[in-house]
Amino acid sequence: MKKALILCLLLVTGVAFAQNEADSTLKWLTNLEKAQKIAKKKNKPILVYFTGSDWCAPCKKLKQDFFESEKFVSQAENMVLVIIDRPRRMDIISEEQLAYNKTVIAKYNKENTFPKLVMLNAKGKKKGEISGYSQLRDTSHHFAFLEKYSR
Repeated sequence: MKKALILCLLLVTGVAFAQNEADSTLKWLTNLEKAQKIAKKKNKPILVYFTGSDWCAPCKKLKQDFFESEKFVSQAENMVLVIIDRPRRMDIISEEQLAYNKTVIAKYNKENTFPKLVMLNAKGKKKGEISGYSQLRDTSHHFAFLEKYSR
């Protein structure tokens, strides 16, 4: 019985570690100006992801189905990634970060729709956007968006 329990714990730990490793391969920035400098230097577009990480159910599903997919992770190398979170809980991000995020939302997500993806060029000019996520959990529209605007 002890051996089975230990084996089970090792298996669960290994799966959790592997998932965290996959998540950590993405480099999400939280400052758009810093992202623009990197984008100019590397000649890459900027993908801005607007999320309500602690309250937005479609955001959580999109993260799991789209952003954590192998397909997205491989395509992310061609973009500079920025996450702009608008959580309700105040312990998720600092007050300074929340204030900054609100200024970015006011400029690029005036409708306050979550989740929302906005593709910018290196100078901060909007190339395209897509809002929402289907209850059917179909990521094809999001991948089509990347295909169209990440070049």
